[in-house]
Amino acid sequence: MTKFKLRQSDPARILIRGANWVGDAIMTTPVIRAVRKNFPEAEIFILVKPWVAPVFHNNPFVDSVLIYDDSGRHKKGWGTIRLAKDLRQYNFDLTVLMQNAFEAALITFLAGIPERLGYNTDGRALLLNRCIKLDPKLKRVHLIDYYRGILKGGGLYDDGGTLDLFISDHEKQKAEKTLQDNGIDILKPVIAINPGATGGTAKRWFPNRFAKLSAKLAEHFGVKVLIFGGPGDNTLGEQISGLSGDVCVNLAGKTNLAQAFALIERCSLFITNDSGLMHAAAALGINQVAIIGSTNHITTPPANTNSRIVRVPVHCSPCMKPECRYEHHQCMDKISVDMVFKEAVAMMENSNP
Repeated sequence: MTKFKLRQSDPARILIRGANWVGDAIMTTPVIRAVRKNFPEAEIFILVKPWVAPVFHNNPFVDSVLIYDDSGRHKKGWGTIRLAKDLRQYNFDLTVLMQNAFEAALITFLAGIPERLGYNTDGRALLLNRCIKLDPKLKRVHLIDYYRGILKGGGLYDDGGTLDLFISDHEKQKAEKTLQDNGIDILKPVIAINPGATGGTAKRWFPNRFAKLSAKLAEHFGVKVLIFGGPGDNTLGEQISGLSGDVCVNLAGKTNLAQAFALIERCSLFITNDSGLMHAAAALGINQVAIIGSTNHITTPPANTNSRIVRVPVHCSPCMKPECRYEHHQCMDKISVDMVFKEAVAMMENSNP
């Protein structure tokens, strides 16, 4: 692929179209870091949906975060045209599309961005003048490497697959206060569970098992167990807390995403379903045990070396469905409390020899 044509007199402007989900967005961070290293003098912008923006707010490789307001100003239809018009005023030289949708290519085409780099997915090849033919093998490797394939396809330097997630000092201070306010002894291990997951119940281990696990962990380590989750997980957190014998502190729905990141950074151990927060813990290098059922343990597991996967292979997994189509949920039912507890204790023992 020939060299990208970027302006020389003023700093070039690059737009990265970010992924739409928190976990996916975190897994694109190696590409964003590499784009900065390929174009150190450029101004780099990233366009994302509002709920993903905190992933990039403190990222030193991004100059500005632009919001794709798809429920308001940029709502599908005329809002798509309005977004393209909004982007046109920035006079971008190059766009790098992390998202695979036709719409992503259409918007940047309509925005008049001369260099448009991305995979030839979703019938959008004619809209990309820097079109990369997707190698089917990339569908069978970790999603981080799938995204890094965009760099290779564009003839750009690849800076490796290490994830980035940056926490501000302000959020770190707030995290410390949250722990203190909830009676968490920071001289002991800070242990947390994340029982929720977006996209249906198939990815979720059972609440009663999270409760039993929390009780065992609390007794073994002499601590309270934090419960993480989004706004829709507060009731789930209360249910687990009650079933556990009230050994938990339910933070589900009580923090924003940036605050959740800062609290995860303080954890000694994070036990989670496959979720965006699982990838946040991976980016922050936190000891974690990931409970994997319906999703692909090859393409989207936690990427940190200090993580363990608890998984029992069954004939229908990974199904990638939001709900169990057979209603038996065997991929999760076969994962016992003792299996997860054993991995959790081993992880803590290995990290504190």
